[in-house]
Amino acid sequence: MREKFWLDLWQKNEIAFHQPAHNELLLQFWSELALPPGAEVFVPMCGKSLDMRWFETQGYPVVGVELARLAVAGFFAEGGEQPEVDAVDRFERSIGRAATIYQGDFFDLTAPLLTDVRGLFDRGALVALPPDMRFRYVDHLLRIVPDDTRMLLITFEYDQDLVSGPPHAVDPDEVESLYGGRCEVELLETFVTSSLPKRFADSNVPQAAESVYRIVKRE
Repeated sequence: MREKFWLDLWQKNEIAFHQPAHNELLLQFWSELALPPGAEVFVPMCGKSLDMRWFETQGYPVVGVELARLAVAGFFAEGGEQPEVDAVDRFERSIGRAATIYQGDFFDLTAPLLTDVRGLFDRGALVALPPDMRFRYVDHLLRIVPDDTRMLLITFEYDQDLVSGPPHAVDPDEVESLYGGRCEVELLETFVTSSLPKRFADSNVPQAAESVYRIVKRE
């Protein structure tokens, strides 16, 4: 049911969650991870995010996973690329100049596909998931990324009783509960933002808090 929800949005081109520019908090806080030059970066549930292009310009190879084939095709087409496509495990793998995207279910990813990952950027994966799926997502994520993977996580906080997600509200206590047992978790900063879907304003939610976390998987 949830897979169909996201695939239908891409099919209908109802992708307000796709940002038309690089994420400003990524640009501001990525250096907090202090990754070495050339480190491989993982972007879960990546869509056709332009943030992956930013990583490329900074010299970071990118690995993404995305359910919608339309999103994967859009990423490479809009970048003027004709990727090499093959099959790996349960995925269709598209390999471009500096980005590799696995098209398929995130929960089918295995650790051998991510052995070179050193950094991770999550702007839209955790907040895309309802509460009953978030523990499963984080548990699987921490099983497949290498130890000492450094992550930049962005979340939203607002009154979920006024409007339903996505993006869903995820507060600091939940982030600590999800990651704290297996990672170092640091809240870097919280901002007030009005960059929300129109339906939020229509439901009397004109603004929300947006938080940025630095998370490191323990060895």
